[in-house]
Amino acid sequence: MDSNLKGAKPVLPELAKLDATAQADLVRKGELTALDLVEAGISRIEQVNGEVNAVVAMFYDKAREAAKGKLPQGPFTGVPNLVKDLDNLKGTSATSGSRFLAQNVSPETDPIIAGKENAGFVMVGKSNTPEFGLLGTTESLLLGACNNPWNLAHSPGGSSGGAAAAVASGMVPVAHATDGGGSIRIPASCCGVFGLKPSRGRIELGERQLPGDIGFQHCVSRSVRDSATLLDATERKGSAAVLPPVGRVDGPGKKRLRIAFGTMDYKGREPAADVRAAIEDVAKLCADLGHEVIPAKNTIDGNAFEDAFLAAWASGPAELVALVKQMGLEPEAVLEPWTLGLADLYNSKPKGTLENALAHFEKVTAETVAFMKDYDVWLTPVLATTPPKTGEQAPTVPFDTLYERVFNYVTYTPLHNVVGTPAMSVPLSWSAAGLPIGAQFAASPGQERVLLELAFELEQARPWADRYPPVFAG
Repeated sequence: MDSNLKGAKPVLPELAKLDATAQADLVRKGELTALDLVEAGISRIEQVNGEVNAVVAMFYDKAREAAKGKLPQGPFTGVPNLVKDLDNLKGTSATSGSRFLAQNVSPETDPIIAGKENAGFVMVGKSNTPEFGLLGTTESLLLGACNNPWNLAHSPGGSSGGAAAAVASGMVPVAHATDGGGSIRIPASCCGVFGLKPSRGRIELGERQLPGDIGFQHCVSRSVRDSATLLDATERKGSAAVLPPVGRVDGPGKKRLRIAFGTMDYKGREPAADVRAAIEDVAKLCADLGHEVIPAKNTIDGNAFEDAFLAAWASGPAELVALVKQMGLEPEAVLEPWTLGLADLYNSKPKGTLENALAHFEKVTAETVAFMKDYDVWLTPVLATTPPKTGEQAPTVPFDTLYERVFNYVTYTPLHNVVGTPAMSVPLSWSAAGLPIGAQFAASPGQERVLLELAFELEQARPWADRYPPVFAG
């Protein structure tokens, strides 16, 4: 670690391995300053970002000035963090991974980012994302491919791929992340970090919403306690709460849970053999811990669900293409082939397609909520395979080929966006090739406490914090 940083004291050699809670404690105790933490974070980004390409915009001077000033006294005061480049931090670049917005600068800060700043975080940069978050990999034409620190030839997932890769490689202990179809859980699984998607309504998101309210925001982190503490700091409380607040969760629960378990996706397909073996092993771990693991399958119509989800997912690109044309621009010059293909697909559908899709969402939600009433938690894979190689799901792959690859890969996460259930990826397994395999646990709407207490227990039973990828700062 660079000890010659301008204005910084020597920092602990092991600082990169500390979670955000531990780093903030050093500031709270007076052992380091907020500026020390920020300078160390900048040093780590500079050390490994050239290989990983997780951070795509740096505002170091802005972060230094913030660290020197009077920061909010929250649980993470002084800790460096990243904003996913789909969201806004006033006065900084906001490209959404698209050539269309290459010169865009945010006029205001989004509520979720303001909440993280109020918790004490200092934003040092923007994290890489695919164009408008539309893929489960992170390799846009504007920002370039983000690489998985466990194997640089593989994808870190998406769309919060830059966030997860930055946390996994030690650049920052926590990074802001968003989830419209799995975009917190997918990269958490691919990069061996923890990622929780909260319940619908848990966190204030502002005015921008995806059709069916399938968009969610929180973070990816190395430790469960960081995610739990941040949820407590940013969830709606008081008169603003639409769900009973989770409050502070700081350890395992005592209750033994009824865990529904299955490895088939919503279309009845099994994942790759190594993924299936890993999730079966996690089920055994849960049983060994005293939980009741019950084979079960949600019997929704997978084909109908996929069609409905795709309609909602593609409606945004269709609106985007129309906007670009209204501005007198050529869509092919500023939007990626995958985005254009989704728009074409949506525009080929009959009138009323989106309305029918949203009506189907209500049906699927009722069916899934009824299914989950018999269980405390539902365990499945996060993804059908381990992280693909970079390029296999790039936005320039011919549309029909890419469509098949995407919807054979991301087959377990979107349902929880539609239903609004909390769901998390827990890094409990690695393949023989050394690639992470996350396990997805979901609970009924509003039951984040159940998931976090279970996550604390799994973290103690099978610790992952001391597993570091080949590319790691410090």
